[in-house]
Amino acid sequence: METLSNISDTTLVYDIRQNRYLNITGRCTLRCNFCPKQQGSRQIHQYQLALSCQPVTDDFLALLGDAKDFDEYVFCGYGEPTLNLTTLLGVAREIKSRGGKVRVNTDGLGNLFHRRNILPELATCVDALSVSLNAHNEIVYNRHCQPKLKGSWQAVNEFIAAAPHYIPRVEVSAIEGLEGVDIDACRVLVEAAGCQFKHRKLDVMG
Repeated sequence: METLSNISDTTLVYDIRQNRYLNITGRCTLRCNFCPKQQGSRQIHQYQLALSCQPVTDDFLALLGDAKDFDEYVFCGYGEPTLNLTTLLGVAREIKSRGGKVRVNTDGLGNLFHRRNILPELATCVDALSVSLNAHNEIVYNRHCQPKLKGSWQAVNEFIAAAPHYIPRVEVSAIEGLEGVDIDACRVLVEAAGCQFKHRKLDVMG
């Protein structure tokens, strides 16, 4: 299998404040109109994140550094991390073996994509989830997130409801500044599911 370790212009890990971020896929289940990728950008902060192929676990092992130096390792890059689930689990288990904390930033569609409940697998090596909800109803969700998979709105809400039963900390976000999004209604949905709500602002990254 092709690896990326020797490709100098590929950013597999990048640091923001005290977190190390892991860029494990360029694929996504959404085409969010507010996402930098959909606007032609390959960059978050100063980091170029576009990938030429799917990286594997071995690509990351020498790049993890000392777990004591980071508050968290965060799976968040140019795409949806759960689409490269084998690499996510392999790297996360290595991080846990080194004493690190693991968070996954996700659109909450991993169960729909894989056609099974992946939360028990994530529970073996993930401390926290940050789920992007981004809307309070299906119409607004479809307008802004433009999902590729049928039933995405129902699937993300089912994921949010199930996640706290497997993962110790589940935070769900919505973005102020997207037309038609009712932030207070989003908060009600999230808290009713037993998750923490995160109020984000448009174009504020990391």
